[in-house]
Amino acid sequence: MIDPGTLAIFALASAALIAVPGPAVLYIVTRSIHQGRRAGVASVLGIEAGALVHVAAAAVGLSALLASSAVAFSVVKYAGAAYLIGLGLWTLLAGHGGADAALSSDVRLRRVFAQGVLVNAFNPKVALFFLAFLPQFVDPDAAHPALQIGLFGLVFVAIAFVLDLGWALTADAAGGLLRRSRSFLRAQRYVSGSVYMAMGVATALAGGDRAGHAQSLRQP
Repeated sequence: MIDPGTLAIFALASAALIAVPGPAVLYIVTRSIHQGRRAGVASVLGIEAGALVHVAAAAVGLSALLASSAVAFSVVKYAGAAYLIGLGLWTLLAGHGGADAALSSDVRLRRVFAQGVLVNAFNPKVALFFLAFLPQFVDPDAAHPALQIGLFGLVFVAIAFVLDLGWALTADAAGGLLRRSRSFLRAQRYVSGSVYMAMGVATALAGGDRAGHAQSLRQP
């Protein structure tokens, strides 16, 4: 059983981390502004599914591997950066109609969801949280530490869903005005592509020695 006080502190720390815009928030805002509320909600669901990847990895012990290996952490970080840069290039080169224009609404939403999963699964900000911060709340002497990690992870995802949904709805409201502008419609693929590429570059440059830092935090 997790101590309620410990859970409350963890929830506050999680909310503080999630509230700081990172790759996940930028992806949600970009999709919501350019494609509307349904795409924004689909991106939120994808982002939270990606967070569940981190929860599962932490619960089965993969976090310990990444925390102890700078190479493994770097692979995750650079894979995420490459994906975001590739997504940005694809958006820029797709043309005004874009490949999505020929797809049905449901197919487009599935694509938005799938891309959201990948964005957050390779998000170093979330990875560092599960590597270095979450383990500090786990009682190693209690039964089933993996279950504790899973419960903390689900709390994190629940908080993230509420806050990220707020980002999506706010961005959709702003996007409703922007989407009525012809000049915005002409420029939106350049804006979206540039944002994705900037996210990728920021991911690649973020925290050069984070894996080592995560390992030091785990040591008494």
